[in-house]
Amino acid sequence: MAVPAHGGTMTAMRLGTADHLGWAVAVTATEDHQVVDRRRIELIEPGLPVAPIHHCGGPHQLHRSGEPLRDAELAALVAEVRASALRAASAALDELVAALPAPIVSLSLRTWPASFPADIAVQRRVPYESRADAVMYRQVLADVARNRGWVIHSYDPRTVEAEAVRGLGERTDEVLRGPRATLGPPWGKDHRVAFAATIVAA
Repeated sequence: MAVPAHGGTMTAMRLGTADHLGWAVAVTATEDHQVVDRRRIELIEPGLPVAPIHHCGGPHQLHRSGEPLRDAELAALVAEVRASALRAASAALDELVAALPAPIVSLSLRTWPASFPADIAVQRRVPYESRADAVMYRQVLADVARNRGWVIHSYDPRTVEAEAVRGLGERTDEVLRGPRATLGPPWGKDHRVAFAATIVAA
């Protein structure tokens, strides 16, 4: 949902996301920390598993109806889901960009280990299988953003709000707490975290 601007010239936007399996909360703000858009974006097309590694290839029978897929079968499914995620993320960001009064210059994503394995046979094992799908969505978002020329920032969701507070100083209440009062719902934890990520990236 785009938020009406309140005067001034907007030259650049920063996008922060709080991702989940198959979707994300996206908050866009100006470089002066005015929220101009908040929305849910879909990261996968209907009909595909949102967590192929965890639900279709992991060791936990709770998440699947039969035997886990073989490595080659799982790799093919992950490739299909990733391709769908690329299409869905591209479409969602196209729609977002079209609604904004100025171009996006950066995307902030939850961090993931640089050394996270790419091999599906490794990803499906503990401790990776519970994180592999989330990492895939972040990597897809990063790829789409890079193709648009956006700078990629990563953040730790456990500490990003505190980092934003330190950076804002006396402006903390006005900037970080303001959107909930001025914009109304929805404005939950995901929105706060995504917004804080744009502040830290500025």
